[in-house]
Amino acid sequence: MARPRKPLLSTDRIVETARALVDAEGLAAVSTRRLAAELGVSGPSLYNHFRTKDEILEAVADSVSGQVDLSMFEDGRDWRTALHDWAVSYRAALRDHPNIVPVLASGPGRRPAGLRLADAVYGAMVAAGWPPAHATSIGALMRYFVMGSALGSFAGGFVDDASAYDPADYPHLQQAHLLAEQQEKIDERAFETGLTALLDGLARQYEQVRRSA
Repeated sequence: MARPRKPLLSTDRIVETARALVDAEGLAAVSTRRLAAELGVSGPSLYNHFRTKDEILEAVADSVSGQVDLSMFEDGRDWRTALHDWAVSYRAALRDHPNIVPVLASGPGRRPAGLRLADAVYGAMVAAGWPPAHATSIGALMRYFVMGSALGSFAGGFVDDASAYDPADYPHLQQAHLLAEQQEKIDERAFETGLTALLDGLARQYEQVRRSA
């Protein structure tokens, strides 16, 4: 009986395996030797697809950017609604893959999905009437806000030990030990609060820009 063939090595399979490794163990876990072992191939065979570990991580980062929904910039939603819905999708992708955020934070570089993302946001803002310089700033500040929210959890940063918050030292933190168990709810509410405030400010600027024009 013929032995089952191993799945053919492909760029997509390497990226999927590397992404799973980053998700589970972080960036430091990725090496060509470790990936080759996970894929059941020899190390040199990876070099037919990627020249370096950094190229693999760039591809992983771009695969995460590719998970962000961009349809809101094409289906007629107004610029504010589109930015809101895009930010929610963007954060969801980063929340699912937080360990790759440091690579994404360096900017899109030559990554196709990252460049499509930047192009979609910038193009939609210019089409909505924002001057190009403002559209560039909007893309930047949205990236800062969304990535910052994905780098860690505010609520999760507080220990669930009430004794850590001596009222003599921290008179306003008597409920801080309860934050961790409400982490998801608190972080989601904080993100929506910040996003609404950011968009409210942009809306006021937009009216000023339109009047000036």
